[in-house]
Amino acid sequence: MTDTFEATLERFHDPIKPYLPVIARFLLVVTFLEDSLRIVSQWSDQVYYLHVHRSFPFYTAELFLMINVVVMCIGSVLAISRNHTEYAVGGLFAVVMSQAIGYGLIFDSGFFFRNLSVIGALLMLLADSMSSKKRQIFAGLPTLSESDKSEYIQLFGRILLVFLFLGFIFAGEFSLLRIVVSLVSGIGCIMVVIGFKAKWSAWMLVTFLSISNVLLNNWWSLHHTHPQRDFQKYDFFQTLSIVGGFLLLTNIGPGSMSVDEKKKQSHFE
Repeated sequence: MTDTFEATLERFHDPIKPYLPVIARFLLVVTFLEDSLRIVSQWSDQVYYLHVHRSFPFYTAELFLMINVVVMCIGSVLAISRNHTEYAVGGLFAVVMSQAIGYGLIFDSGFFFRNLSVIGALLMLLADSMSSKKRQIFAGLPTLSESDKSEYIQLFGRILLVFLFLGFIFAGEFSLLRIVVSLVSGIGCIMVVIGFKAKWSAWMLVTFLSISNVLLNNWWSLHHTHPQRDFQKYDFFQTLSIVGGFLLLTNIGPGSMSVDEKKKQSHFE
């Protein structure tokens, strides 16, 4: 059954494979682009919140926001264009951490799990860049240290990507539907982490995330003055970034530290 499913998935995957990397990278950084636009459009409100509620000195709050906007814009452009990806990932990671501390959300469980998944997506972007450089520059040469570095980053990226689902599984009231969905998504998460049938389990989670994101974070249906609109909009674009991370996983595979790769090696032996 899994072989049949994989063959069907490959037929669907092949036509979009050339475009998948750029789609994945764009989705991955879309939350940073949206966040920078939101900060600029709500500049006075953002400064007021940091100054009054977070006790930032006024000009420090403005400098904090300005640096975040610049780093998010430059990092997003570099990530999409695949230029200096290491600096792009480092800058976007710094933004995630600084905003978690600056806005006092580091101990909020939902925010914490989502940001771990976003960091996992950034690690997948870094692993993709490193593996591409390795193929281009070191083709046919022994590159153990570079390979090890890329594979460890890819492993940590896979592990962190699934943390969003932990927040979904343990949040809200339990019902029969939630239990079924949590069970299916939990199995998919385990498969991604250990790298077993990683590509189609990642596609399964992409499908689940895409549907649930539209149904649960439908910010466009709320009035522009609704107090939950910005929160749902933020969650929507963050989820798109995590989808981008999973799409990168479907494109580059789980790496050597996975059950799939071990099975492949034993088959050739």
